[in-house]
Amino acid sequence: MKLLVKAPAKINLSLDVLHKRPDGFHEVEMVMTTIDLADRIELAEVKGNQISIESQNRFVPDDQRNLAYQAAKLLKERYQVPTGVSITIDKTIPVAAGLAGGSSDAAATLRGLNKLWNLGLSMEQLAELGSEIGSDVSFCVYGGTALAKGRGERITHLSAPPSCWVILAKPSIGVSTADVYRNLNVEKVQHPDTKKMMAAIEEGSYSGVCRHLGNALESVTLNMYPEVAHIKDQMIRFGADSVLMSGSGPTVFGLVHHDSRLQRIYNGLRGFCDQVFAVRMLGERLPLD
Repeated sequence: MKLLVKAPAKINLSLDVLHKRPDGFHEVEMVMTTIDLADRIELAEVKGNQISIESQNRFVPDDQRNLAYQAAKLLKERYQVPTGVSITIDKTIPVAAGLAGGSSDAAATLRGLNKLWNLGLSMEQLAELGSEIGSDVSFCVYGGTALAKGRGERITHLSAPPSCWVILAKPSIGVSTADVYRNLNVEKVQHPDTKKMMAAIEEGSYSGVCRHLGNALESVTLNMYPEVAHIKDQMIRFGADSVLMSGSGPTVFGLVHHDSRLQRIYNGLRGFCDQVFAVRMLGERLPLD
């Protein structure tokens, strides 16, 4: 039996880092939403106990470093599943981009194997399992729009943001999240107003969402990687309504309300950046099936 599962990317409308925790992680407060840029995961039952990963993308690890592999292994061991699985990842989300591609692949694997293996787990149970794999996996299990706190595993669901275009541009560099956090001084960065972003979403205010975009990690990454700062400057110059780096970078996204501006911004960015996408916000929670 085979099953196809969609694994959508996320962007951070607001990302605040509050302090370093005793466990070495940072306490965060993030407003995240899913967008219509997605990997596709094919799950196929195989005989024996093997978990295999296949992908045409050479940057996707095919062993236990892969979060989808970890998700399958966790379910298999926790619920003593006697069969193996082949996981094929059709990659569209850029790798190491601040868009939670790996986390979303893991979340899609959890949702898909829950059905394939007839485990009968709820979304809440799957999200709890996801928190054992990575900080963004719990959110990616649900999708939609949410406030994430703690390491990112404490989820409060929010309404979908106002509909708009999202233009994303990723430079041809990778960013180490660990390096960004190492260079972060929580006292010196500009902290976004999470409550005002949540209020703008609840009010359905597009201008409010644009006004309160914010990422406490952005200044750190921009200082370390001038290419990211250049993309942000150009996106603003081409006419995006509001522009922000997602996660720890290096992907920068711009919100655009009017279709007439979309093509101009997209073409302008394609002039110097290979990975450019124009997608819509999804904003609604994913179904359990």
